[in-house]
Amino acid sequence: MATIRSLSAREILDSRGAPTIEIELQTAHGSGIASVPSGASVGAHEALELRDGDLSVYGGRGVSKAIAGVNEEIAEALLGKEFDQQSLDAFLSELDGTPNKSRLGANAILGVSIAFARAAATEGSMPLYAYLGSLDNRHSFTLPQPLFNILNGGKHAAHGIDIQESMLAPIGFETMREKVAVAMSCVGALSSLLKEKGYGTDMGDEGGFAPALTSNDEALDLLVAAIEQTGHTTEQIKLALDVAASSFYTEGKYVLKAGGERVMTRDEMLRWYSHTAQMYPVISIEDGFAEDDWDGFTALTKELSNQLLIVGDDLTVTNVGRIATAIEKKAANACIIKPNQIGSITEAIRAVQTARAAGWKIFASHRSGETMDTFIADFSVGLSCDYLKAGAPTKKERMVKYTRLMEIEEELHLV
Repeated sequence: MATIRSLSAREILDSRGAPTIEIELQTAHGSGIASVPSGASVGAHEALELRDGDLSVYGGRGVSKAIAGVNEEIAEALLGKEFDQQSLDAFLSELDGTPNKSRLGANAILGVSIAFARAAATEGSMPLYAYLGSLDNRHSFTLPQPLFNILNGGKHAAHGIDIQESMLAPIGFETMREKVAVAMSCVGALSSLLKEKGYGTDMGDEGGFAPALTSNDEALDLLVAAIEQTGHTTEQIKLALDVAASSFYTEGKYVLKAGGERVMTRDEMLRWYSHTAQMYPVISIEDGFAEDDWDGFTALTKELSNQLLIVGDDLTVTNVGRIATAIEKKAANACIIKPNQIGSITEAIRAVQTARAAGWKIFASHRSGETMDTFIADFSVGLSCDYLKAGAPTKKERMVKYTRLMEIEEELHLV
């Protein structure tokens, strides 16, 4: 238990130049700072980010209401009181009083939750990952397999392919330092290939290239070519896809635009994924269907789960109830965990526990609008997540996550 002595919030800017909230919290013997990321591809069932809605300021994306809520109502309710992580997160949820944290904002509540965790870890003289692990009764740790998003599309790029994230999974290398170095080599090779083909090398939100390619298959061909150009093989480096199909789902159909518009049914999408799994070294397909297309997810899981991971993100939104439904419907065998989808550390851990009890793989994930906060790296280690998505190793707000993993690897004497 820790007594909260001070709490304050301020506005900072995220990696897209949009405002977000930063929290500073002090307990009797510790302190913590947290800044909260924001997604572009946001599931309809996520907890609500509180934004001001004033179009004259940041296009309505201001966070002054969330900041005021922390500095006034939340601070008044917390100061001088004693909490542990679970009781704090439960108290904040009850204080908000809505099912999706829409009154005080999931961004405000999560910021307080993370800042408290850092302060509690300081009080306990332990690293943040160890503190987070203790909340799951975990005392030994493994590092996640990083997934490097080096080709951006969908809502993460101004133009380009329909697949939102085409990622590299360097599974054939032992250390985090090796995996990062290999990813950087592939980035360089891909840059050269794009220039040779006359494509631009502008970057999307997560630091990957965002060229206007002729097809989604061309994106995968380029990734395979980049891998081979570095002297490595597709046994050493696999591909992972985040399709984010909700972003191109309209009136029961999937409207793809790469290489010219075409409308696809659920069955046609399923055939495309089967083809992709046969032709390319893909280990996972995330959000292959729209967030409420349960039949699509169930069909995809039945078709391909013996070959690769079928990952829910917009489908499951770090929500225990939706994960339980997906388990019952056999709609996935893995899920994304994004703490800001649900709004507190305790709820994110429960989501991990629910999925893991069903034998699912766990993907911890950043957001497209990131900050310099490295919390998700510690979370991925503390909960021994199987994978971590943190973007391309090209932008500083992404690189700090990988740097933190390398630091933890050294602390745990894994190198």
